This record gives sequence, structure tokens and C-alpha cells, in this order.
Amino acid sequence: MPKERTRLFPHHPQRRGRPGGTFTSKLLSIQVILTVTLTSIAVLVTVIVSFALYNKFAKTAEENASLNMQQIIEQVNYNLGLYVNGMRNIYEKAEQQIGQNASIDSPMLQESLSTLLESREDLVSFAVFTPEGRLVLDVPSAPMRRNTRMGEQSWFTAPGKTGEISFSQPHVQNLFKQRYTWVVSMSKMIAYTDHGTRKKGILLVDFNFRTIDELSKQVKLGKRGYAYILDSLGNIVYHPQQQLIYAGLKYENVEPVLEYAYCSYLDESTGEKRFITVRTVDQTGWKIVGVAYYDEIVTTKRDLNQFMMLFLPLSILCVIVVSVLLSARIARPISKLERTVQQVVEGDLNTSIYVRGPYEVEQLSKRFNLMLQRIRKLMDQIIYEQETKRKGELEVLQSQINPHFLYNTLNSVIRLAERGKNEEVVTMIQSLSRFFRISLSKGKNIITLREELDHIRHYLVIQSFRFKNKFRYEIKAQPEVLNCSTVKLILQPIVENALYHGIEMMPDEGLIEISAELRSGLVVITVRDNGLGMSGDMLKNMLKGGAKSRGGSGVGVRNVHERIRLYYGREYGLSFESEIEEGTTVTVTFPARDAGEDGETAMEEAKSQ
Repeated sequence: MPKERTRLFPHHPQRRGRPGGTFTSKLLSIQVILTVTLTSIAVLVTVIVSFALYNKFAKTAEENASLNMQQIIEQVNYNLGLYVNGMRNIYEKAEQQIGQNASIDSPMLQESLSTLLESREDLVSFAVFTPEGRLVLDVPSAPMRRNTRMGEQSWFTAPGKTGEISFSQPHVQNLFKQRYTWVVSMSKMIAYTDHGTRKKGILLVDFNFRTIDELSKQVKLGKRGYAYILDSLGNIVYHPQQQLIYAGLKYENVEPVLEYAYCSYLDESTGEKRFITVRTVDQTGWKIVGVAYYDEIVTTKRDLNQFMMLFLPLSILCVIVVSVLLSARIARPISKLERTVQQVVEGDLNTSIYVRGPYEVEQLSKRFNLMLQRIRKLMDQIIYEQETKRKGELEVLQSQINPHFLYNTLNSVIRLAERGKNEEVVTMIQSLSRFFRISLSKGKNIITLREELDHIRHYLVIQSFRFKNKFRYEIKAQPEVLNCSTVKLILQPIVENALYHGIEMMPDEGLIEISAELRSGLVVITVRDNGLGMSGDMLKNMLKGGAKSRGGSGVGVRNVHERIRLYYGREYGLSFESEIEEGTTVTVTFPARDAGEDGETAMEEAKSQ
């Protein structure tokens, strides 16, 4: 370091007595100013940082240790939650099999539950009891003990209070002879069939502690830290030193833990400082408690501070020296380079950079010019490829028409002809002809809304014959909206869903209402039906590929949604509203454009928005 500093001022002692013009200019040079300023700042920062880092790193070490412990406990909580959800899924599967079986004593039910029992190593048994405590089903079969005191069993009394699955406290299951296992019991009031009679009973599913024990043993919080699990009443479900707890040789202060569902705090009740982190498993109310010892955190903090107190000053000095040596050489050409690059940032990709200076800077300017040329070529190539891909996607989406619709329609025509209903045959064939004429549209992707409504009208005429007048339909449109352009074949999959999923299974007559109107420069098409409706989960899956017409086009509402977004932009497309037994409303929204705009023009405008 001293040698480097001498090189910066090699002639100062010889110039002290000379006139001050040149000397003053040297003192005011950028290199000298940067050297003096950076050195002063570095020394000041080093002194301040040396005093500040200890407290900063001390706090950071504590926070990191606490955060690390919280993350570990959160992971245990997450894994335990997944395990509990798996238990719940097993329970619901058993409940479903029992509820759907024709008889509780069916051998097929016994076999199904036995197969389910063998699928999980931690699954102990299934049993169904009447509300009076009589056993009607047990898998695997085992004789019951006498004097089981069913009325005192928490798993037996809890299901009567709520319709949700009840998790018991950890206990030894002593209902059956030769089976004494430490388990958690899940129970719930269910319905089952006994000799043709629908009855209510309590389904009991027992899980052992193997998985819970394995999850908890993997937790490492320092050399001495650990995690344990409490139930909602403060009973220890799992503890790595459980034998010492039972022997009275170790004490855990669980009273503060029971007061919190989610917290971290410092505990000194055992004579040592310990960080305690508490998380609660939502499904069972169990609390996962992480324990880390403060002295281990302090040791790590002290080692970190000693390292940083040596490393940081040396690093600052090295940075200062390197900065001083390089700043004078590269500052000016880099500034010029930055100004030119800024023009490129502002969008001028035709700018060329020519900078003289150090070799690396000149090479950088040359490479940057080559990079700009390459970027321009790549941008042109990407635009061409994206345009080609976009057109290909649109063609694929529109070509997915299922031939089953044609087959089914022709079969219906044959049946009508066999019965001598010539007028219906003529009407149906005319509608089919116009339906496919609009579908083909001479290869055009964009048609008028009038044509799209005619297309769906012919489709509904055909379906009314096939469904034997099981539904009525109404089509309304404002006159000014009929000449607007639209992507073709957007209504057929929506109406198919209404027919096959909403109206077909109804005992009453169905109604499909289609309306089209202009709203604030947008075309808004609404398709309503009074069918069976959909649940919230089905609505969420409608635009994820989960809903396709099983008797129709196979294009599906998801493809309709994607086609509209590809043409007009991602803010347009389909939206759904539905209620069970009330019906479903589908709204299609896209910009209003005059029919004179073809598909290519529309697509170009959509990309420019």
C-alpha cells in the first residue's frame, strides 16, 4: 500500500518552491481530488463501520437465527399439515366407499377398505359404530374388549357436535383385543346402508405415530436445539426427550406456548436463554414448538464480527486504490460511451458507437456495434417467427372441430326420413348446410357478427330436432352490432356446454338466451341458460382446459377464450357466472370493429395496443 501511494505523488517535494500555477492545477486535477476524497471517506467509513458492525451483525445474527428457526418450524408445520391432509383424504375416501356401498356388511366393502388399509403403513384400522356404541364394521376384524366405556371416548362424543372430521388427542386405542397402539383417532358422523335401510353412525379411523415421529426427528436447530409437538390441551404429542419428561428429569414451560398460535419469544424459565418459536397446525390444533439455545447464536455472532472487523477495512482500502488507478484512465471514454448507449436505451438502435481510449473501451464500442446489428437481426427474426407462430396457433385452434357432430346430425336426418317427416328433414339439412358454409367461410378467420349469430341459430335448429324440443332459444341483437367483425365459431362451444352440461339432464324445459350489444366501444355477447349450473370449482377450471363439450365440437370454451385473446389482446375473452340449479351466464367481450377490417388487420391492431 505505501508504494502505491508514493507513485501518486512522485514529484511533490521538488515543486514546493516553484510558482503555484501548475502546482495548483495538479492539486485540482480529478485524480488528486478523487484520491484525497476517497481516502478520507474510506478512513471515516472504516472507523464508523468498525464500531457499527458489531451491533449490526449481532442483531443480524439473532434475526437470521430466529428466521432460520422459524423457516424450519414452518417447513415442519407445512409437512405435518400435508400429512394431516393426507389423513383427511384417506378418511374421506373410506367415508365415500362406505356411503356408496349397498350394505355395510358387504364383502366388497371389506375388500375395498382392506386395500385402502394396505396402501398406508401408518394406517391402523377402520371401524363404524352406531350412535349407541355398537360395532357394525371393523377392518381388520378383531374382537372388541368389554367395558370400553364408549361414552367417555373423546373421538366418540365429538362427532355429535359438528359435521367436520374430529381429531382426538393422542391415546392408546384399547377398543379391540390384542391391539394396543398409540394412535390419533379421526371420527365423524356418516351415513351408511344396512340391509336397505339408510342409517347414521360414527366412522373411526386410527393412524399411528410413525410418520409424525419421522418428521419431528429430522428437525435440527443448532447442536442442542430441538422441536416438540403439543396438542390443544397442552399434552405432549411428541418430544425427542419424552422419557426424561415422563421421568421428571426435564421440564418444558408449555403455559406461554398455549397462549399463542403463531409467535416467537425469548424464554429463561429453565435457567438458560432459549428462543422459542410456536406454529399451529390448522387442521388439528396441535402446536409445533421449536427450541434454540441463545449461547449457540452468540458464538456464531461473535465469530462473524471478528471476521468482518478484519475483512471490511482491507476490502475498502483495496477498492480505493483500484478505483483511483482506474478512474482517470476510463472515466472520460466511459462517459462518452454511456451517452451513446443512452441513445440506444431510448430506442435508437441505428446508433453507432465510436469511442477512443483504452483498448478495452475501444473493443467494447466495437463489440457493442456488432451486438446492435445482431439485435436488429434477431428482432426481425423474432417478429417473423412470432407472426408465423401466431397464425399457426389460430389455424390449429379453429381446426379442432369434432366430426361427431356431423355424424350425429346425419343419423338424426336418417331417423326422420325413415319416419316420413320430410319437412323436418329438409329443415335440418338446410340448417346443416348453412351451418357448415359459415363454419368454412372460404378459409376466413373473421366474419360478421350477423353470420356468427346465423351460424349458432342453425346449430340450435339442428339440436332442437336432436333433443326433441327439450329446450327453447331466443337470439337478440342490436342492429348496429350486426355488422361488427368477430372471430368465427366462438358461440358454438359455449352453447354446447349449455346444452350438454346444463339442460340435457333437466326434467323441465330448458331456455337458452343469446344477446349481443355495444357497450363503450366493445361488443358484449351474453349466453344465458336456466340449466343445472356449476359449482365454484368447476367455474375455476372452465378456462384451464377442464371443460369440453362431450357431444360437440371439442374446441371447448378455453380455446374460444384463447382465440379471442390472440386476436384482440389478453384483456378480452370470456367470463362466467353460475349458480347451482339456477343456470349459467357466459359473457364474451372484444373490441367493436367494422366488418371491413379483415383478420390480418385486426391482428396487427391488437399487437400494436
